Amino acid sequence: MEETNVKKDEKSVADTLKEELFFKGKNAFEEMNEEETEKCFEYAKGYVKFLDNGKTERECVKTAVALLEEKGFIPFEFGMQVNAGEKYYYNNRGKSLAAFIVGSESLESGVYMSAAHIDSPRIDLKQHPLYEADGFGFFKTHYYGGIKKYQWTTIPLAIHGVVAKKDGSVVEVVVGEDDNDPVFYITDLLPHLAGGQMAKTGGNIIAGEQLNILIGSRPYSVKTGDAVKLNIMKILNDKYGITEGDFMSAELEMVPANKARDIGFDRSLIGAYGHDDRVCAYPTLTALMETENPKHTVMAILADKEEIGSEGNSGMKSAVYFDIIADMANTLGVSDAVVRRSSKCLSSDVNAAYDPNFAEVHERRNSCFANGGVVITKFTGSRGKSGSNDASAEFMGFVRSVLDDAGVVWQTSELGKVDAGGGGTVAMYIAQKNVDVVDLGVPVLSMHAPYEVVAKTDVYMTHKAIAAFFAK
Repeated sequence: MEETNVKKDEKSVADTLKEELFFKGKNAFEEMNEEETEKCFEYAKGYVKFLDNGKTERECVKTAVALLEEKGFIPFEFGMQVNAGEKYYYNNRGKSLAAFIVGSESLESGVYMSAAHIDSPRIDLKQHPLYEADGFGFFKTHYYGGIKKYQWTTIPLAIHGVVAKKDGSVVEVVVGEDDNDPVFYITDLLPHLAGGQMAKTGGNIIAGEQLNILIGSRPYSVKTGDAVKLNIMKILNDKYGITEGDFMSAELEMVPANKARDIGFDRSLIGAYGHDDRVCAYPTLTALMETENPKHTVMAILADKEEIGSEGNSGMKSAVYFDIIADMANTLGVSDAVVRRSSKCLSSDVNAAYDPNFAEVHERRNSCFANGGVVITKFTGSRGKSGSNDASAEFMGFVRSVLDDAGVVWQTSELGKVDAGGGGTVAMYIAQKNVDVVDLGVPVLSMHAPYEVVAKTDVYMTHKAIAAFFAK
């Protein structure tokens, strides 16, 4: 009996030691009480509304500006003097956005930033898109971002965007979202005749030039050549006052024509187009809006063009975001270099959630899980971390401390197995400005598909994490 008791005591000591020394991932539902769970689900309703109102980068900016103005944010102009406690936003060409609250401490203590992106993979119209073939009207397209082309066939599509006319006027176009609207469509082969197609590799099942949008089949009332094309162009001219030449100065995007919906009997998940990366853009925005009297100046960046390398004057490589910081430094009489050196940033972007149906591409010990909380990604890239920021140990330690102090459920992850693939975020472009930065965001199932899935708890924990970072 005495020996048995000794073994029990030793086991108890070992269990206690394991509890102290081992890291164990958590499930957010098990960490939240009923009140916080209700708060989490209520927060998700606001996110769903944001998704449905913002299916393009322009719509996200428009929606964000409206929310910010409700909270007292006003437009920022270069050269203006700013003071502690003031709230500003800078609308960059209607396609990206920076919003900030001036802190009580000197700007030299740094700016705390959260940078997300609001563009998502989609299908864009070409500059000469409209044509007729064998009784059908089509739009020619060029896909945007990394997509599996075959996923975009045989689903209802909506068209969103703007047409800039020669007279300087800009026409907004949205067709396919209202229940009374028509939708659009990309055809695919019936399985009975698809033997040759099915023998191809996945990337070649549908060619880029086959992503043609079916837009009509009714000919114009008077018999003439290209009668279907003419009828469609007449409809567009009557409704929007545009001609075929106006397509050359248009940005028209084809996106899935479905709404964000709860997924599962328990409604614990959200299915939607554009989680990558609006699922981080919304928490970035809401965390900023709830921040009051910050010590450091805090900034939310909603950037464009991440899916194609952060290029252009609305992408994260644009000077505009750090021009704002430099301009503030100049008007306040402090060193821009010192401000950047003291600044910290969360590159708020998604990671691939562990999917048990495709476990072979994940290394389970270093994967993120739905309901596991916000995920910190130390590095992205591919192969030997190529194209990665790779955050420092010191900054990782700082972020861990912030999250733990705020009771945030969090996890860490890589993007799949070594050599299985890879990806990138805006982190490395921010780091090039001499800012400490790490990726932090939401695990996503079926990333870059027309309909992606996230867990409500992870969205909520991302908001909670960014809010804690801003409040530090």
